[in-house]
Amino acid sequence: QVELVESGGGLVQVGASLRLACTASGRKFSPYAMGWFRQTPGAEREFVSLIRWPGSHTNYSDSVRGRFTISRHRVQNTAYLQMNSLKPEDSAVYYCWAKAAGWGSEHWGKGTLVTVSS
Repeated sequence: QVELVESGGGLVQVGASLRLACTASGRKFSPYAMGWFRQTPGAEREFVSLIRWPGSHTNYSDSVRGRFTISRHRVQNTAYLQMNSLKPEDSAVYYCWAKAAGWGSEHWGKGTLVTVSS
């Protein structure tokens, strides 16, 4: 059983920064990639960013590129999302996502709420 535990959400003002963290745990779990998606009420979940474990290759959505930075702690199976210059439209529930190496199974965290007030 793989568990993803997120932390770091909260309420901030426009222009502020937040850092989200997600740690994956589970017997013999080895990530191929980890990342973040976000969702607002009534909308579909949208991709934000991901990082691959081999090579640390990263991807970002156009809406966050240049403001958000994803990183990882390889040994601790933890992914971080540094969010700078936050905008009201960044307000959402942020979900951690992980894809396992080998079998390729995908897993989700329960989500952490980010609210950016103007």
